[in-house]
Amino acid sequence: MSIWRRRLCIATAFIVISATAGAHAQPAAPTNAPIRPRLIDTNPWAPAELPGNGLAGHDFLYAGEGSHENMYIVRGGKITWTFSDPATKGEISDAVLMENGNILFAHQFGVSEITPAKEVVWHYDVPHGFEVHTEERVVLIQNGNPARLMVINKTTGKTDKEFELRVGNPANTHGQFRQARLTSAGTILVAHMDMDKVCEYDTGGKELWSANVASPWSVTPLKNGNILVASNRRFVREISRSGETVWEFTADDLPGYRIVGTQIATRLANGDTLINNWCSKGNGTAVQAFEVTADKKLVWALRSWENPDLGPSTIIQLLDQPSAAANTTFGEFK
Repeated sequence: MSIWRRRLCIATAFIVISATAGAHAQPAAPTNAPIRPRLIDTNPWAPAELPGNGLAGHDFLYAGEGSHENMYIVRGGKITWTFSDPATKGEISDAVLMENGNILFAHQFGVSEITPAKEVVWHYDVPHGFEVHTEERVVLIQNGNPARLMVINKTTGKTDKEFELRVGNPANTHGQFRQARLTSAGTILVAHMDMDKVCEYDTGGKELWSANVASPWSVTPLKNGNILVASNRRFVREISRSGETVWEFTADDLPGYRIVGTQIATRLANGDTLINNWCSKGNGTAVQAFEVTADKKLVWALRSWENPDLGPSTIIQLLDQPSAAANTTFGEFK
């Protein structure tokens, strides 16, 4: 799901085919197969000492694609707000703290808006068999066959606009989309993960611009007109409108740190770039997010697997500086 601030928010959703349909089916192990001990990697995934000031380095909203719906707000180095729903299996793949204090988030089987008191003030249930990953209206992308972009009016519950999106493999819907973002021009940028490209569309579904990027997970417009893309192939790339790579960060640029998956990247006001490192707890030494300068110097790294355990990282919205545009529109929709 991708979500944008203020009056118009955006979320992305997708559908997956069940294992019984063959999408993720795995051969059953023989009943007499020997039980192999689980190997534990004891090698450090990051140095013991990290730059920055840990939890106190930034104020932020945090969520991740973990086994449960968990979200946290950290201010001044301490958790000041939490949300958890262990009864559900939906993973959170996008969330935003809006200017009215509510949080809008996609959680695999729906999209919800909750107040700071955790009261649900709006909810969208995806159809049976679908999963969701991507203030008057919400824009969402629903993976499937066909995949659709939809503009839903929260007041009336009606779909004000929808159009189909091309996909690389209609039969494997899980890998079609994760995040999309609105631009200041009233268009939408979409990360076509299974097509290895990012595209910009108008409200009629017309493709206005595209660039080839391997397995893009998220895409964000920058103030300088360029596009920032995070790929789950462990790199982040800034692309000009002419398709030129003007800046790139790869896992090799951070020796001594094991980078498992880069899903999101945010360009900060000071020119630094905030990047997440999606990974399971492992041996507890991996960092969950880090900040690098334009010349790729590491200035902050977050590691919090114990006291508190924030879990895997997918969403990190910094609250100590602006990180999203306000009053964003999608064509005629406000």
